[in-house]
Amino acid sequence: MAVLEGLLQLPCTFPLLVAVLLLLLVWLYSSGVSNPEKGKEPPGPKPLPILGNLLLLDLKKPYDSLCELSKKYGSVFTIYFGPKKVVVLTGYTTVKQALVNHAEEFGDRDITPLFHDLNKGLGILFSNGENWKEMRRFALTNMRNFGMGKKRSEEKIIEETRSLIEVFEKFEGSPFDTTQPVNYAVSNIICAIVYGSRFEYDDPKFMSMVNRANENIRLAGSASVQLYTMFPWLKPWLKDVARVMKNVGENLKEMRGCIKNLQETLNPQDSRGFVDSFLTYQQNAEKSGQKDSVFHEENLLFCVANLFGAGTDTTGTTLRWGLLLMAKYPDIQDRVQEEIDRVIGDRQPVVEDRKSLPYTDAVIHEIQRVANIVPLNLPHTTSCDVNFQGFFIQKGTAVIPLLTSVLRDESEWEQPYMFHPEHFLDDQGQFVKRDAFLAFSAGRRVCLGESLARMELFLFFATLLQRFHFTPPPGVSEDELDLTPILGITLNPSPHKLCAVSRS
Repeated sequence: MAVLEGLLQLPCTFPLLVAVLLLLLVWLYSSGVSNPEKGKEPPGPKPLPILGNLLLLDLKKPYDSLCELSKKYGSVFTIYFGPKKVVVLTGYTTVKQALVNHAEEFGDRDITPLFHDLNKGLGILFSNGENWKEMRRFALTNMRNFGMGKKRSEEKIIEETRSLIEVFEKFEGSPFDTTQPVNYAVSNIICAIVYGSRFEYDDPKFMSMVNRANENIRLAGSASVQLYTMFPWLKPWLKDVARVMKNVGENLKEMRGCIKNLQETLNPQDSRGFVDSFLTYQQNAEKSGQKDSVFHEENLLFCVANLFGAGTDTTGTTLRWGLLLMAKYPDIQDRVQEEIDRVIGDRQPVVEDRKSLPYTDAVIHEIQRVANIVPLNLPHTTSCDVNFQGFFIQKGTAVIPLLTSVLRDESEWEQPYMFHPEHFLDDQGQFVKRDAFLAFSAGRRVCLGESLARMELFLFFATLLQRFHFTPPPGVSEDELDLTPILGITLNPSPHKLCAVSRS
């Protein structure tokens, strides 16, 4: 209903009415076009003109609505978000089959109007074709070279955990909001890899960049932005879209300044981070006379923006969910701390400890499963006509591989709607991998920074649980801690405060 409420609040002008009527005519024409000779299309509820199937969706929890619809229409079905046709894939077997076994056919990104405006088809997350292939390959290679998932990254993360501990200690056990310190700490890891250096938490420019990025994650799930995705011609009347554009513009300006400073001090024989490597590659391409190279200033800028945004929000949000869940379930927190105390003691946790901490590792994986921070996944699109599970899906059709349906697949998880770390433990209490754990998606578009995120989550979580016991604020019981998420591009915890009580 949120989108409908947004429509009703729009100014009723003559151009708007004309646009609506034109859209209705296009809808009536297109709805009668079919491809019977190519095969049956996925089933779904009959759409209304203009509104599509919006009346069937709770747009504050669209992922839940889609899961419910799959019970009636199956694991591959069609839904209309306004006039936009989308094929939804649900359940572990179907999602894996599409993203892994048919990786090429389902491997393109559906670039919505907002992300077309913001990225212009450049960067990594919201591009396709040769640009995406080149940028992803280059980013993956260079991030590995600068220590992603290796000892070099481990040292950076451990250094950052110490800074985060200092911030937590300043509250002396009093309630505080974990959002900013956690996001600043996590953001500094990707900054160290991208720029070659970290920022102080009180650096005004750094604070503003992180805060603007976080605001955009939240606004991207608003009714206004959903309206823009379905009805792009509404853009002039949508304030949240304007706010997102303003935030991105200001962040890009700051990033340009950071890149310029690195360019002025560039030493091709001593790369400090991803930006240096890109600039060096760009120089070499220009010297060799390469034409139409994708290694240009704008691509660098949007790659940095993509890495900064994704590298800050996903891991930071998951870690905040983890601390909240520990306060919610103190018995589980006690078991984690008992294992850490017994295996590690007082020394700094390192990545090598993970194999000796099966319960802690299981809890971290279960946090990711329950937090379910990207329930809708980022949208895909078919790169060609495809026949899938007996259905015909036309080239260019938007596809949602519904990750929440995988992480809560009742045929894969014993207690899909409960926080149950035993999902990842065998009868002997040893950690076991689960095929249906697709928190980082799968296939061609699997999360670029998965190995870095896994390392960050383990080191931050284990170190913080070693040093602090997390509780609700005084006067608030564990039962009163709210686990209702806030919809954005990712699912963030509702606003809350926790107490970090020193264990020393």
